[in-house]
Amino acid sequence: MKLQNKVIIVTGASKGLGVAMARSCAAEGARVVCAARSVDRLEAVVAGIVAAGGEAIAARCDMAQPGDLPALVDQTVKRFGAIHGLINNAGVNFVKPFVDVTEAEWDHVIDVDLKGSFFLTQLCARQMLKQGGGGSIVQIASVHTQASLAGASPYDAAKHGMVGFSKAAAVELAPHGIRVNILSPGLCRTEIWKDIVAAAPSEKECLDYWRANIPAGKLIEPDEVARCCVFLLSDDASCITGANLMADHGMTSLLVSREPYASKEIS
Repeated sequence: MKLQNKVIIVTGASKGLGVAMARSCAAEGARVVCAARSVDRLEAVVAGIVAAGGEAIAARCDMAQPGDLPALVDQTVKRFGAIHGLINNAGVNFVKPFVDVTEAEWDHVIDVDLKGSFFLTQLCARQMLKQGGGGSIVQIASVHTQASLAGASPYDAAKHGMVGFSKAAAVELAPHGIRVNILSPGLCRTEIWKDIVAAAPSEKECLDYWRANIPAGKLIEPDEVARCCVFLLSDDASCITGANLMADHGMTSLLVSREPYASKEIS
């Protein structure tokens, strides 16, 4: 098992990618701390992990509340005695024109996606330094760190900031064996996909559009992203730190969308 006996915190573990991440880490032998705001959902996730033979606990944590972050670290250390890994997955987003974004909306996204991630990373790194023996931190960013979509300015700012501070942390922590990497997923089959479909004229038109913009022609499944996290947390990725890896089915490598017709060969 790739994560045998490692203690891993997964934020945003009550739904979507976070559930898949927590399950995958547990399946690889980790003792998982599932953190999120929704305790009921967390307890259901933990129950499923335990039923499958894994070890996990639920920890309520709001990334926008500074006091929740040290409490999460303290609860983890008190229960398991150490922290070996962190997946900073919790995040919020909305779609709104740049000129209409309010200060309150900006603050909410930055507080959760950037400020919360920064200080939880700092707290976990301190614990890892105290323990000795290194560790691994995975920041869940987005393909928005390579290019943007209309209406996502606060989210893009937060995710670019996450990449920036993580690279700086990776450089400082590398001599201590603590690795910090960024994983940037593309369009995943999670709750956000349901919202995208609901906003489109039809699911078919929505799928046709996105397939034209994703070279692989399909959505990313949560388990695919989770397996990437397991790799980055494990010793298999021992020489990787400060990287921003695109898990996007080639989306950020595509210059323009695929033609809606069969083009003739150009010689």
